[in-house]
Amino acid sequence: MPSRTTTTTDQRWTLALAGIGSFLVVLDLFAVSTALPTLRVTLHATITTLDWTITSYTLTFAALLMTAAAFGDRWGRRAVYIGGLVLFAGASAACALASDGATLVAARAVQGIGAAVTMATALALINAAFPPARRGRAMGVFGAVTGVATALGPILGGIITQALSWSYIFWINVPIGVAAAACVALRIPRDHASSWRSVDLPGLVLGGTAVLALVWGVIRAAVHGWGDGPVIGSIVLGMALSLSLLLWERLASRPMIPLRLLTDTAFRSGIVGIFLQSASLTAVVFFTAQFLQNGQGDSPLAAGLHLLPLGLVPLALGPRSGAYADRVGTWPMIMIGLTLQTAGTVIIAVFPGPDLPYPVLGAAMTILAAGFTFAVPALTKSVVGSVQPGDIGTASGLFTTVRQVGAAFGVAASSAAFTAAGGYTTAHTVATGYRAAVIVAALCVAIAVVTTIKSRRGLALPHGDRERREHHLGQR
Repeated sequence: MPSRTTTTTDQRWTLALAGIGSFLVVLDLFAVSTALPTLRVTLHATITTLDWTITSYTLTFAALLMTAAAFGDRWGRRAVYIGGLVLFAGASAACALASDGATLVAARAVQGIGAAVTMATALALINAAFPPARRGRAMGVFGAVTGVATALGPILGGIITQALSWSYIFWINVPIGVAAAACVALRIPRDHASSWRSVDLPGLVLGGTAVLALVWGVIRAAVHGWGDGPVIGSIVLGMALSLSLLLWERLASRPMIPLRLLTDTAFRSGIVGIFLQSASLTAVVFFTAQFLQNGQGDSPLAAGLHLLPLGLVPLALGPRSGAYADRVGTWPMIMIGLTLQTAGTVIIAVFPGPDLPYPVLGAAMTILAAGFTFAVPALTKSVVGSVQPGDIGTASGLFTTVRQVGAAFGVAASSAAFTAAGGYTTAHTVATGYRAAVIVAALCVAIAVVTTIKSRRGLALPHGDRERREHHLGQR
């Protein structure tokens, strides 16, 4: 039996291969955004088609995360992760070969399915492989990998598009994805599958359609505003489906989301925290890139380089931040992280202008990046570490789903503020809108700080006490 304080070879391979898949998923999302102007010319695509190039990926990604996690529990996380990598690689090849916008949008939707399967099962693989005493450090490494992918996405997208072709943004996924799938088959131990009787199919349908309706409404709101009829209808439908899901889960013999989890302070606080943290961070990244290009005249490549602190800081601090969560407990790390993220976001909100010096912006992003580097691994551990082993896949899927919905909400809410306060008319209006958008982002993460303060008792346990608590819960 492996030690609880040492990392086995299997654990190292699991962490490395799970990180590769997640890196590809996140990198692709941000890299494609920098290629949109080139795609418009090359494929003769309309603005609507370009929007759907991003939206189709986001919708299928967010809507199918819970389903992907359930399939991992059903067929085995290892087998499903391999399938996700292969599907993602195949869909990437279809994207690269697309000769028109409609084909690209369809291929991106399939790619989003592969991304959902890959991301949900990657997190589940890590949490199943590492005991609570080592899980925080593993989550720190995993968070650092996704953070680096977030920052490198715009940079690599700009370099590849300018030096080669937009299609190579997708081609690069194919050999890496296939090689990673082969390594998973060879190096990660096979896990046990369950029976279909343990899968809550009505819950999966209700949950998936609820997320689909909510995310589509939020994405549309970013363009058409919150008063748009289809936006209101979609969000109302999503809320109704969510309520139906909760009612069904109370009656189901084997619910997809055991409602007892929602009574656990650590689980509930982690879910709320990651939603608000993700909403804030995504809004800041999205609108900082817009501000640098449209407010200060940066090229896409230069804007990506100016966002580097968001990737370098997680790379430097990620493993340590997870280890600290193992040592002192999740609450201190979440509290420190969210407070730093709030401080960095507030600094950006106070100083924006067409002549904003980059040292000020860079320092603020460094503080912000240190914040989410500390907070996200601890939030992940608070959610997944509070459930029984059989619920790891479900908890991982729910955590990732909420994170993606939060990201969509953050962009939509900040977009409304950006449009109302400024817009893209001049550098001055861009700076004014940018400030309004970042204020919304600051409010989101500040609310997360408040909710974390109120949840201190349930989150303050270090790994030893938490592990005993998990063992006690598992005996119920």
